[in-house]
Amino acid sequence: MSHDIRTPLNGIIGYLDLEDGNLQNQELLLQYRKNARVAANHLLSLINDVLNMSKLEDDKVEFTHEAFDLCELAGDILALTEIHAKETGITLQHSDCSMNILHPYVYGSPLHVRQIFVNILNNAVKYNRPGGTISCKMETEKQEGNRIWYSCTIQDTGIGMKPEFLKHLFDPFAQEKVDARSVYHGTGLGMAIVKSLVDKMGGTIEVTSKVEEESTFRVILPFEIAPKEEVSDRTEINAETGIQGVNILLVEDNALNIEIIAELLQEQGAKVTCAHNGQEAVDVFATYPQESFDVILMDIMMPVMNGMEAAKAIRALERPDAETVPIIALTANAFMEDRKKSQEAGMNAHLTKPLNMKTMIQTITKLLRKEQ
Repeated sequence: MSHDIRTPLNGIIGYLDLEDGNLQNQELLLQYRKNARVAANHLLSLINDVLNMSKLEDDKVEFTHEAFDLCELAGDILALTEIHAKETGITLQHSDCSMNILHPYVYGSPLHVRQIFVNILNNAVKYNRPGGTISCKMETEKQEGNRIWYSCTIQDTGIGMKPEFLKHLFDPFAQEKVDARSVYHGTGLGMAIVKSLVDKMGGTIEVTSKVEEESTFRVILPFEIAPKEEVSDRTEINAETGIQGVNILLVEDNALNIEIIAELLQEQGAKVTCAHNGQEAVDVFATYPQESFDVILMDIMMPVMNGMEAAKAIRALERPDAETVPIIALTANAFMEDRKKSQEAGMNAHLTKPLNMKTMIQTITKLLRKEQ
């Protein structure tokens, strides 16, 4: 793992050094930044895999029981995969999910369902070849009362796997190719995570493969049927004009994070007031006139008073806006139990670092619309 983590980190540092020597060449600077972003995203995926595997091995992963639209989730996953596939010259083929799904509204843990199929499809792209194809098909397996089983079959025309390796496919860090880490940029954790999640959901996964021809993954997962009215509205929100003129209290102890986040928010037309720890945030909110802030962005790990304590303290203030102002957690704590703790502290949403600006703006806009 030391090699895996240092490789993209070395790339990021290297491209920053190259930028210093080519400040007048705008074309080169743009390319270096693009390459550095690729390396940064790869580093993030490595860290996420290691943390997820650690949680799974310690049996600390918590699954939600929320209503969601399975067809909509499948559409989102396929759309992301299609973008990735096109970049590498691969064709994604899939049927209309709604044709084979009897009850699209189900209870389950959509975050983990997404993780299972994103990992499998990412591998189908990664270990494919230019001009290759990936086919994906969902079907209803069976139904017993309010419980229903769906299957998803993913087949690719990639490099395939030898029979002896298939026996170890789901072992942590297992990789068939000796150059897999450098050529395919993997850690060998993706399939171990998939298998563990499928097992914990009470599902099954089967894999067949032929070397230099194809690989086929078949996943069957059980769900509880949910009424349509319980599926939350996920209407797309305009991320470009959503926070124009919005007054934001940004609470963050790291000076670099404050500078970056505040600048990004201000570029979108927001008005930003900063606090450097939880106690300062409570004091600022309490001393400013009512309705001064439309939303609070709250870091969790801070000195003097952490974000959880600050959120509780703000909610306890005897003024009407303390009860209604949306508070959004901005934190590196990315697991389900962390989200639950944020909610228990009185926060309305939980965003993980590194921050996705579009997601942040959508979240702010959605919460403000609910307040109207």
